[in-house]
Amino acid sequence: MPIKNTVPTQFISSQVKLALLEDIGQQDLTADLIPITSMATATLISRETAILCGSAWFDEVFTQLEPSIKINWHYTDGDRVTKNSIICTLKGNARNLLTGERTAMNYIQTLAATATLAHQYAQQVSDLPVKILDTRKTIPGLRLAQKYATRCGGCHNHRVGLYDGILIKENHINATGSIQAAVAQARENNPNIAIEVEVENFDELQQALTAQADIILLDNFDIPALEKSVVINKGQAQLEASGGITLNNVRAIAETGVDRISIGSLTKDIRAIDLSMRFI
Repeated sequence: MPIKNTVPTQFISSQVKLALLEDIGQQDLTADLIPITSMATATLISRETAILCGSAWFDEVFTQLEPSIKINWHYTDGDRVTKNSIICTLKGNARNLLTGERTAMNYIQTLAATATLAHQYAQQVSDLPVKILDTRKTIPGLRLAQKYATRCGGCHNHRVGLYDGILIKENHINATGSIQAAVAQARENNPNIAIEVEVENFDELQQALTAQADIILLDNFDIPALEKSVVINKGQAQLEASGGITLNNVRAIAETGVDRISIGSLTKDIRAIDLSMRFI
């Protein structure tokens, strides 16, 4: 089933406008070598297996440069593309195809990278009742885009920003005096928002349970500590493992019985997917 892109179109448009300004400046000096009336056809090819993501940003680049450019997609966001697959075909003004090539590919290579890594994590725990979550460790300016890419890969979103969720960390606790005080104030301020507390040991875990936190983030707990936390919790709060999660250990962590696993590397430790745009 296709993943719905909930990123507002005006947000995508403004992002692309800035990206094109950054790349083109006043003029594409190299594209000026091509006659202004020349038309061309190009294909976007995947040089490796990946999960596709970013088609809306790719389209918007060429829409802003030349609305008459036609793009025929052979895959949709969330689809698996294999090595040497033709992802889409473009037809239109040759100058504008060349001018938009790098900006368009920057978006799709980056977002496909996020979706592909998310897919790899999701596959590791696909038969277990656990949610793999992204974090706020995103590329500046691409928060909503990478959150969408995470979903395309089969994982889930943590809070989008500071405005739609409460996560009480060590500095918040120090500033308010205690876990109990921080949770109480958070609940008074926002009674309809789930409250999450990050803890680093069993004593803090018990304090968070006593304060009736909705979600408790177990920061850098090893496997035995996670297993013990699940026993202590007895289903009172949702438990979230975080810190040091890799593709090699994510399944073992999921098997401890935690409800959620949040992974910063989903959006910050990515490698661009190898794509190529070729004129034919």
